[in-house]
Amino acid sequence: MALARVTGENRRGKACLFLFACAFAGALPHSFDAPYRLFPALLFLFLLGSYGLRVVLLARSRASISSAVTYSSIPAEDLPSVDVLVSARDEETVVEKLINRLANVQYPEEKINICIINDGSQDNTASILEEKSQTFSNIKILHRAPSSGGGKSGALNYALQKLSGEWVFILDADADFPPDILLRLMPVAKEGSLAAIQLRKAVVNSQKNFLTCCQSMEMAMDAVIQEGRQNINGVVELRGNGELLNRIALDSCGGFNEETVTDDLDLSFRFLISGASIGILWNPPVTEEGVESLQALLRQRKRWAEGGLQRFFDYWSLLISKKLTIVQLIDLIAFFLLQYALPVISFFDLFIALVTKTLPLYWPLSLVAFTISGFACFRGAKKYSSGPNIPSPHFVNLLMFIIYLSHWFFVIPLITINMAFRSKKLIWLKTTHKGF
Repeated sequence: MALARVTGENRRGKACLFLFACAFAGALPHSFDAPYRLFPALLFLFLLGSYGLRVVLLARSRASISSAVTYSSIPAEDLPSVDVLVSARDEETVVEKLINRLANVQYPEEKINICIINDGSQDNTASILEEKSQTFSNIKILHRAPSSGGGKSGALNYALQKLSGEWVFILDADADFPPDILLRLMPVAKEGSLAAIQLRKAVVNSQKNFLTCCQSMEMAMDAVIQEGRQNINGVVELRGNGELLNRIALDSCGGFNEETVTDDLDLSFRFLISGASIGILWNPPVTEEGVESLQALLRQRKRWAEGGLQRFFDYWSLLISKKLTIVQLIDLIAFFLLQYALPVISFFDLFIALVTKTLPLYWPLSLVAFTISGFACFRGAKKYSSGPNIPSPHFVNLLMFIIYLSHWFFVIPLITINMAFRSKKLIWLKTTHKGF
């Protein structure tokens, strides 16, 4: 039976409750006597710091899923059917290159369907797609009106109604990948009994400027942490671009949720709750563009932060039910506290410190969180990686990266306050691609 789609019920009230809890946690230690004020931070430092360090240290303990072979170990006649889906909205700068890449994918012709959804584009995307599809008959173009709604999730659900492959491979319009990507992925999916595989994401324009360099390092850090969480049987998350999904598992989760701004994070929880396993694959990666300006970065990260919080607010009752193992629940709680609660708590901790003219009290925990992130980045940058080079993790780059990560301590409190006090209509804001 399919998992019912959530509708984002009372997210505003849940955001208010989360905000109040973080404000209380940030302010409470300031009321303690001086010798005991650092106790909450040191307690969380020991519990969360040791857990996060264990995750990073275990990131390379299983080589079987770390990289895919360069050829398929499955005979052609036994390969499953695959639908390759791309949702494209106002992507005139990249769709022509995308079609050329898709046309060169190596897979039995009778077992692959390639579908690009023009999701209400207002630029020349539609005309480019139609023109190129005349040259490549194996690529199908679907069109949705601008008012169709549902964002990327709506576009993907629209295409799924017309397709019936055993697996679904989701790509962004700016994605790049080796031609034999599916031949390398299928043995991993089948031998690992996985319902989904997320490819490591790499930044193609990492040498452009400070921001793209740091985003490249951030992607490596994220993949290392994902590997570690996988190796302790914790929670692995999808990242949207470069995700291979089993169609039966996807349908059992109700498809893509059109009531969220991050379809990938929402689907990760749907898979988790339904017992479907997700694997992370280091090599080969799927490449994408990093955003090049601070304004574009903050716009992107605000959407990611909002979607990340939305899924916890939407599925919390199922997450604390018996649907998760004890290890998964502990892993989820640890990373929720580190990723989402710590920045908001630190915000209120700093505010109280400024008002009372005292020192902040959660700095030991924040320092450890940044240190673990830097260590994960170091391990990822040192690891063998196909695709674009990851910037060298020397001292200056790592220091620059740590400073860059501090933007989350601004974005997440801002989004939490917005979600708590401002009524919001869902708007799916895309990342603009320049084409390389």
